[in-house]
Amino acid sequence: MVYIRFLKLRFSSYLCILAKLAYSVFQIKQPAMKNLILVLSILLLIGCKSKTTLKKPVEIQYEKLSIAEVDSNQKKKAYDLGKRTLMICNTSKFIPFNESEATQSVIQNTTLEKHSKVCLKFRARYGNFIDLKLMETIKNVTENEIIFRYKAIFEHSNANKELRVTLNNENKISSLRTMDWTDSFN
Repeated sequence: MVYIRFLKLRFSSYLCILAKLAYSVFQIKQPAMKNLILVLSILLLIGCKSKTTLKKPVEIQYEKLSIAEVDSNQKKKAYDLGKRTLMICNTSKFIPFNESEATQSVIQNTTLEKHSKVCLKFRARYGNFIDLKLMETIKNVTENEIIFRYKAIFEHSNANKELRVTLNNENKISSLRTMDWTDSFN
């Protein structure tokens, strides 16, 4: 609120200064000087206008890897942490990630409240979580990350969910995401 008042005061003072400048311009008797001041003030207003710059979007390149190509330690880590994430729905024992397992943003975003909300929805629709099946591994060449696409298996046959676990170059989870399963990666 104080900032808005400050802007109003600042804006009104600018208007006052412009009004005084315009008055002084029209007091000048010489037409060449009057035109020069008007042209300069217009150029000043145009020059102060903020310029929009278009940023070229970064094109992310993906490369599909065969499951055998990926290091077994990375596969095990992604599987263990992904399974631990979904097993919370069965056991209701929330174990937060630590610094050696996940990035700071993942640690901050995986909270008990968010897990509880997702787990309530999953258990109501799909029953208990059973296991994960690794379906595909994809390398994000641009950011040097490996994306593990797991198909989550639940008690009910209508469950068609995917868990994406992304490991960065430090072997930490940089992203965890659940979504409906589709055969194509997008």
